[in-house]
Amino acid sequence: MNWLKSLLVVSALAIVPAQAQAASNLEEIKAAGVLKIGTEGTYAPFTYHNASGKLVGFDVEIGEAIAKNLGVKPEFLEGKWDGLIAGLDANRYDTVINQVGITEARKAKYDFSEPYIASKAVLIVRSDNEEIKGFADLKGKKSAQSLSSNFGKIAQEAGAELVGTDGFDQSIQLVLNGRADSTINDSLSFLDFKKHKPDAKVKIAAEQENADYSGVIIRKGEPDLLAAINKALETIKADGTYQKIADKYFGQDVSK
Repeated sequence: MNWLKSLLVVSALAIVPAQAQAASNLEEIKAAGVLKIGTEGTYAPFTYHNASGKLVGFDVEIGEAIAKNLGVKPEFLEGKWDGLIAGLDANRYDTVINQVGITEARKAKYDFSEPYIASKAVLIVRSDNEEIKGFADLKGKKSAQSLSSNFGKIAQEAGAELVGTDGFDQSIQLVLNGRADSTINDSLSFLDFKKHKPDAKVKIAAEQENADYSGVIIRKGEPDLLAAINKALETIKADGTYQKIADKYFGQDVSK
């Protein structure tokens, strides 16, 4: 039995450093003075480049506010949506802030902050399209989508043929030029798009009844970092920072 006890002790000792390392990620971030944030940079109004080429957007400012509350600087690392969350596994960044939908499948592998965005999926078509009036009408139609997004899954489940895109802007363009019949996307993104391009010949044909919620996503096993992010979100909501950012991009609180 002595050899068995020794084996258990050695195994336990081997596990402790990994757990300690994971739990101390917040300390490492503070020591480095930088919170590395993965984001798309092509998804207005959440994360995009303005006319001057600067990275801006609702999620960018939320990321900046979280980093400020942690006492560090934000460093945004851009990537295409389809590989963005996988960058957490590769340790390219500490978190992804990019309107990431909270799903059971993602929660099985990653941890999420408390929700900070509530939105609805909308079905977008050309203004002259009278054939598609609801999600059920997508069967056999082409829908422009980011292939691994929640919206892409909704379109696929409705029977649509997916046309892969890099994000909202490209999806809208494919609908406008007739290369796709529709796109399912975020209601807030569409409203922002129409605010800037009111004459664009696209419309909402249908809207999902229930809201989807998004959160800040991190690797599992980092409880200190998760708690700090949740505290930061709570703080910026309490001190009015969140409302100020939400008003700037949407004209209202978008957390409910």
